[in-house]
Amino acid sequence: MKKYGKIIDRFFWSLVIIGFFVGFFGIADRLLHGHSNLNYGSYVPWGLWVAGYIYLIGISAGAFMVAAVVYIFGIKSLERIAKLALITALSTVLGGLVLVWLDIGHMSRAWRMVFNSNLGSIMGWMFWFYTAYVLLLVIILIRAFRVNKDSSPEAIKKNTKVLKILCILGIPLTVAFFGAEGGIFGVVGARPFWNSAFTPLMFIVGAMLSGTAMVTFVTAMGSFINSRGFTSELILLGRATLILLCLYTFLEWTEYSIAMWNSVPALAAGESLVLFGPYWWVFWIVHVCIGVILPGLFLIFDSKNRQSIMIATGLIVLTFLSVRLNIVLPALAVTELHGLAKAFTGPGLNFDYFPSVQEWLVFVWSISFSALIFMLGKTYLPIYDENSKVTEEEDGK
Repeated sequence: MKKYGKIIDRFFWSLVIIGFFVGFFGIADRLLHGHSNLNYGSYVPWGLWVAGYIYLIGISAGAFMVAAVVYIFGIKSLERIAKLALITALSTVLGGLVLVWLDIGHMSRAWRMVFNSNLGSIMGWMFWFYTAYVLLLVIILIRAFRVNKDSSPEAIKKNTKVLKILCILGIPLTVAFFGAEGGIFGVVGARPFWNSAFTPLMFIVGAMLSGTAMVTFVTAMGSFINSRGFTSELILLGRATLILLCLYTFLEWTEYSIAMWNSVPALAAGESLVLFGPYWWVFWIVHVCIGVILPGLFLIFDSKNRQSIMIATGLIVLTFLSVRLNIVLPALAVTELHGLAKAFTGPGLNFDYFPSVQEWLVFVWSISFSALIFMLGKTYLPIYDENSKVTEEEDGK
């Protein structure tokens, strides 16, 4: 088992390092040429990077929720994976923030958000929510690693109480910042596809699903790499992932069915683009078949097998980018005025958006950046307790 663990660990390290250096060509192009080699423009101002940013931030919010629930309610059966969830949350939020920073026109002006935030703007509040979230996450991580096996019972009890208080503060903050993320889309009246009170709820549930799936996946990966069983944790996390998958699927079905049934032209146009447009396969094949049905079957019929749980949650995490793309792009690809697509043409004046090579490279770099932080944390921080090694009986499962 240990032999295969080393192979898996080396494989992930190789993947991360290769992605980091290959993606750096996209970073260099962005810094040298700005937005000139990117395919989004005036008509479609947000593209892959904004979708990727929402994707990573959502995973972070969901992963933090997992750790917070463990510390707040003192769930002993999940204590061993709480630190892993916190490392996941920190690595993904940093990757997401770097990605959206690269997306803005004048990167050097980002610091102005500190002194010139518009408190009447949701985006202004978002800056402070993110700042508070990252700071709180770092503090919780420090507290979580402060106590070790040699600590006194009094120190452990005190630290547990502090962690509980910090996580209680973190729960509404997490809901606020990712709910506000959905609010940025939901309040845009000019985009009927986004303009819904349902949008923030979809963002929050989607974050919980993708974050829980990611924590489950990295826990399963750790069980092979570090020769630890985590069987009971994986079964519990797998069931939680399945429940969230069913909930998100129900909410998604409700949203799309109502939109198509009421036949409001501007709203139905965006929904039709997702379901039957040129990229229909992103929704039906990538999201529904590979990201919902296949993982659901694994989690229902093989729910106690570590390999099956790892595959199922890995598929959910991998394909959830398609969900974020189908939130950002369809609303922008629908013309606000009839005939606008043909009235003005030129660079950036195109509704048929597909990410350029440079956009994909930067996205790969940001994912690799997050993964590198996670792998360093997993390797050099005492995430696993000494008493968490797998037993022969558990390894046999």
